[in-house]
Amino acid sequence: MIEQVREALDSFFSSINLDLTNTFQRNLLISLVIILLLWLVRWLLLRFIHRRYAENARTLYNLRKTVEYTSVVLGVLLVGRLWLEGIGTLVTYLGLLSAGIAIALQDLIVALAGWIFIVWRRPFVVGDRIEIADQMGDVIDIRLFTFSMLEIGRRINAEQSTGRIIHIPNGKIFSEVLTNMHQGFPFIWNEIPVMVTFESDWEKAKAILVNIVNELAPDVSDAVKQYGRRTGQRFVISYNNVTPTVYTSVADSGVVLTLRYMVDPRQRRGSEQAIWEATLRAFKLHWDIDFAYPTQREYLHFEERKRPPDPQEATTVVAHRSNLQRDTGYLPTTPRDQRE
Repeated sequence: MIEQVREALDSFFSSINLDLTNTFQRNLLISLVIILLLWLVRWLLLRFIHRRYAENARTLYNLRKTVEYTSVVLGVLLVGRLWLEGIGTLVTYLGLLSAGIAIALQDLIVALAGWIFIVWRRPFVVGDRIEIADQMGDVIDIRLFTFSMLEIGRRINAEQSTGRIIHIPNGKIFSEVLTNMHQGFPFIWNEIPVMVTFESDWEKAKAILVNIVNELAPDVSDAVKQYGRRTGQRFVISYNNVTPTVYTSVADSGVVLTLRYMVDPRQRRGSEQAIWEATLRAFKLHWDIDFAYPTQREYLHFEERKRPPDPQEATTVVAHRSNLQRDTGYLPTTPRDQRE
C-alpha cells in the first residue's frame, strides 16, 4: 500500500514539476498526505455514524471508538513503515518501537496494556456500575490510557450520582480489586435493619415488615432465573431462594428485624425509601410497637429482687426517688412498679 501511495504521489508531483529527489522531504510530504487522508475518512465515517445511530447512545459510542482507534493504528503503521522501510520487516519496526517506548514510558505502557485487557476480556463496559481503587461510579468512557466514571456516593449518603467525573488509569485494573455490580448478575442483596424495643411486640412487628417487603421489594425471581442460565456458562452462581425475608437478632438497645431482598443497584435508594415510609406509617398505628434508640435505665438492686433490702438503704433510695420526681417530674419505673 505504501508503494502504491508513493507511486501515485510521485506521478502527481511530477505532473506539477515538483522536485522531490530528497528522501526526507518526500517522506515528510507523503506522511502528511496519509494523515490528511485518514483524518478525512475518519471524519466522514463519524459523521455517517452520528446520523445513523443518533438514537442509540451505546452503539454510537462503540462505533465511534472503533473508528478512532482504527484510524490511529493505521496511521502509526503506515507512517512508521514509510520512514523505517530500510530497517526491514514490520516486525522489526514494531519491536524497536516497543522497546523504546517501554523504557521511557513505563506507566503509559501499563495503562495501554490495561486498555487492551479491558477491550479483550471486558471486565466492564460503558454503562456498568463498578468499584475500583476505593472509587464507585458508572463507567461513561474508556480510552487508551484512562477510563472515566460518574462518581456514586462519597459526599452523598446513598448510591446516587454526585455529578463529579473521575478519571482512573487503565493500569489500575491489574493492581486493584474490581467489583462489577452488573456483569453476569445485575442484582445485589440489600438489607434494611429495623430495631424495636424489647418491650415491643416484636412478633407483630416482624409480621408487618414481612408484608411490607413482599409488597414493595422488586420482584426479580424471573430475571434471576434468566440470568442464572446465562451466567452458568461462565460463573458458578446459585441462588435457591430469592424471596424477600426478615431475620431476627438481638442488639444492646432492642430487637433487630433485618429486611433482606434483591434489587437492581440503581433502584436501591428508591426501594429503601418506599419500605421505610410504609414501615413508619404501619408502626404508627400500633401502640405496642416502638422504635428502639439509645436509652438510660436506673437499676435498683433491692427492687429488682436481687438481694434482701437493707432498711437503711431502702430508706435512702426511696428518698432519692422522691427528690428526683420533685425536681424533674420524672419517676423511674421498675419491674416491681409494673407488676403492681
